[in-house]
Amino acid sequence: MSIDKNKSQPKVSIVMNCFNGEKFLNESLNSIFKQTYKNWELIFWDNLSTDSSKKILKKFNDERVKYFCSSDFLNLYKARNSAIQKCTGKYILFLDTDDTWMSNKIEKQVNFLQNNLNYKIVYANYYVKNEVSNKITIRTNNLLPYGFITKKLLSDYKLGILTVCLEKSLFKKFYFNNNYNVIGDFDFFINISLTEKIGCIQEPLAYYRMHSNNYSSKHAKLHIKELSNWLKNNSFLKTDYNFSLFYQKFYVLKLKVKYFFKQIKFII
Repeated sequence: MSIDKNKSQPKVSIVMNCFNGEKFLNESLNSIFKQTYKNWELIFWDNLSTDSSKKILKKFNDERVKYFCSSDFLNLYKARNSAIQKCTGKYILFLDTDDTWMSNKIEKQVNFLQNNLNYKIVYANYYVKNEVSNKITIRTNNLLPYGFITKKLLSDYKLGILTVCLEKSLFKKFYFNNNYNVIGDFDFFINISLTEKIGCIQEPLAYYRMHSNNYSSKHAKLHIKELSNWLKNNSFLKTDYNFSLFYQKFYVLKLKVKYFFKQIKFII
C-alpha cells in the first residue's frame, strides 16, 4: 500500500510522549513505520529528555514526524493534552516509547470506524511483554465488552490506551485530567463511556511492555489514593452503576504484591 494511495484515506495522528525513553524507543518507532496504513503523522512530545531520545528520533528522517519539545517539565497528562493540541488528523492514537503495535493496527481500527459511523472510538486486545520473567501473555482470553460499557469498565477495566483509536472531535468535550499522575487514562475513558458507544476489535493489536520502571509500590499507593479521590468526585457511580472501590483497591494490591515478588526473583 503506497503513501499516495493512503492519502485518500483520513489522516491519523499518533501521539508519543517521551521522557528519557531511549531504551525501547527505536523498537516503538519501527512499529509505527511498519504500519500498513501510511497516512499518519507522529506528534512526538519531548518532555525535556536528557538521554538520546531526540537523536534516535532524528534517524527516522520523514516529513510525517513532528518533533515538539516542552518548555517546562509536565506531568504525563498535561503533556498528553499539549501534544493533542498539535494533532491535525481525523483520528488520534497513542503509543508510549516502550510499547509496540502490530503492523495492521491503524488500518484495522480506521476501517472499523469508517464502517461503523455510530462509533467514535475503538480499542482492542493486546499482549503483555514482561521484561522480568521474559514471558508474553495475552491481556485477556475472554470476550472484551463493547457498546455502552461503563459498568464493565468499572468492574473489570481492561482498556489499554495503546490500543485505542478515537475521533479527534471527542476532544472538544473530553480531555485528560492534569491533576492525575496514574489514573488519567481510567478517568478519561470512563467519562467517554458514559455518553459514547465504545467499539472493540477482539484480536491483540499491540504489545504492552511491563518492566520495573512503569509500575512500583509507590505507584500502587498513588493509584489507590487517586482512585479514592476520584470516587469522591464521582459518587453518583456508586448508585447508578453499583460500583465499589473494593475491586480497584484489590486489583492494585495484587499488582503491588506481584511486583514485589518479581523483584525478589529478579534479584535472586
